[in-house]
Amino acid sequence: MRLAAVAWLLTAVYYFYQYALRSAPAVMMPQLSEAFTLGPLGVASIVGLFYYGYSPFSLVAGAAMDRLGPRRLLPTAAAVVGIGALLFATGSREAASVGRFLQGAGGVFALVGAIYIATTNFPASRAATLIGATQMFGMAGGSAGQFLVGPLIGRGLSWQAFWIGMGIAGLAIGGVLYLLLPKDERRARKEGGLTSAADAFKVVFKNPQSILCGLIAGLLFIPTTIFDMIWGVRYLQEARGFEYADAVLRSSTVPFGWILGCPLLGLISDRLGRRKPVLFGGAIVLLGCLAFILYGPSDLLPPYTVGLIAGIASGAAMLPYTIIKEANPPQFGGTATGVVNFLNFTFSALLGPVFGWILEGISSGAAPMEPGHYQTAFTPLMYGVALAIGLLFLLKETGPRGAKETHS
Repeated sequence: MRLAAVAWLLTAVYYFYQYALRSAPAVMMPQLSEAFTLGPLGVASIVGLFYYGYSPFSLVAGAAMDRLGPRRLLPTAAAVVGIGALLFATGSREAASVGRFLQGAGGVFALVGAIYIATTNFPASRAATLIGATQMFGMAGGSAGQFLVGPLIGRGLSWQAFWIGMGIAGLAIGGVLYLLLPKDERRARKEGGLTSAADAFKVVFKNPQSILCGLIAGLLFIPTTIFDMIWGVRYLQEARGFEYADAVLRSSTVPFGWILGCPLLGLISDRLGRRKPVLFGGAIVLLGCLAFILYGPSDLLPPYTVGLIAGIASGAAMLPYTIIKEANPPQFGGTATGVVNFLNFTFSALLGPVFGWILEGISSGAAPMEPGHYQTAFTPLMYGVALAIGLLFLLKETGPRGAKETHS
């Protein structure tokens, strides 16, 4: 148990690292535009290649984790992320594009590996807590990638020095994982190659509960990944009239809420022995927060309150990661995690540009945009959360207590 705890903690630190890399470009866009001689949209296209590696390699990571285990995969994956950071630091568009793709492809192994370790080495009664705690590390890394890196860049640290340093850090994390991750004595290499992996995908994808988990997680994630993380600061400045620094702080309360909400809601779910009541509660609170953010008066509640509550409630989006593992055969646990992560982030990757096009079309390119433009463009996010609540009625309860009552 102690070795497993060490393995999970090391992998969670790796997850923190890759999340910091994911979010850091947001605080150095002018420097990247100058280095790559590209406009903001061009730089965003290179930065966005992260998800072109992250999303499909979720499936690869899941299937590989079931067959090879964390010990054989995570050190190499961390090293790949480090190499990706070094390629990004070259200043070459082509090399940076390849590097960003590698960061996503290698980075997804951190989440899949940490969840795999948590759910295969600890009692099922702690699964939701540990998965929530894993995401807490990720969101903390995402915040650090902005709040720690932003001031460093502002004080004169060159963007290339940052990426070189992070590249070396990735190689070092790979070395530490190789040295300290314990060997799994219980694991015997599975036979069957691609056929076995295909069978695992067939089982997981044919289970309607798997698809429901991916859809619900995706619908609860996008208010953060699309609205807050892409448009949040601009919305607060243009539609609510806040200064840039205040808008950044208010927007950042959402990921900070995730840091609190993921382990808290996971712990509550484990204590209840049920998943669905916590998911219902989190989704309903998130829906109310979205409605208030878009349509409520900005001076009614104390500053930062609504964003913080929205982030905490959004932590419920990690519970489908627990449910999909409980709804599928345990030998396919890694594959199940890869599938829900693939569905979740494909959802975000495909819909992100759509919201941008809608907003641009509604506003006709006006600058600044008006509150009504944002309300019209992002109200569908509320419909999405409402749809997630509706889909919850189709989802089976898999928590230890609820599942036991179902079978009794």
